[in-house]
Amino acid sequence: MPEPAITLDGWYCLHDFRSIDWTAWKMVSSDERESAIHEFNQLISKWGKTESNKAGSHAIYSIVGQKADFMMMILRPTMEELNEIELEFNKTKLAEFTIPTYSYVSVVELSNYMAQGKDPETDPEIQARLKPILPKWKYACFYPMDKRRQGNDNWYMLEKEDRGKMMYSHGMIGRQYAGKVRQIITGSVGFDDWEWGVTLFAHDVLQFKKLVYEMRFDEVSARFGEFGSFYVGHLLEKEALPKFLSV
Repeated sequence: MPEPAITLDGWYCLHDFRSIDWTAWKMVSSDERESAIHEFNQLISKWGKTESNKAGSHAIYSIVGQKADFMMMILRPTMEELNEIELEFNKTKLAEFTIPTYSYVSVVELSNYMAQGKDPETDPEIQARLKPILPKWKYACFYPMDKRRQGNDNWYMLEKEDRGKMMYSHGMIGRQYAGKVRQIITGSVGFDDWEWGVTLFAHDVLQFKKLVYEMRFDEVSARFGEFGSFYVGHLLEKEALPKFLSV
């Protein structure tokens, strides 16, 4: 049997996508809307304190298109904390006017293809990648993916050395976008319907198209990649919430 890659695992991650019931939101009084926005802002401030203490991170993005209106991406040291945050939001007034459209549960992952020769417990670069503070760049793109398991294109039947060489080549393409695109890979085998989630951040939204297109020609994607739906949006800062929710 081919040898599995050993993964280094960091913070747990929840991508929570919501649409807003704008008709119902318009029907409540302006005072109720302001109260709901204030309550949500208090929750975001609480998340901000956690981030300041480097005990987790979060980012909120307004999603373009009909798949959702906004995405909350939350990172925490334990799965229980993610569950608590999800429940806490669901109990807010604003949540009464949201419709869950998609969610993704995973854990920040770094494979030993990329971490060979380093001590994960002491290497600051590895620790920063396993417990990242989300960059709050202008744009974000999220998509889930699998490695294909069909016939001769079965990733899991390849030898570890062959997989490592291909992943190294794949990673070299990403490094060409250093400073333009930041990438966080989260593993979801046993947690969700796909095997990995990819979250990209950029200041120029076109960089997502350029990077993903170029990677499609790499063997890892061309032969072995299966992709789910793509979600793209722009940063929704706390101060912008009132305008975002104004009707």
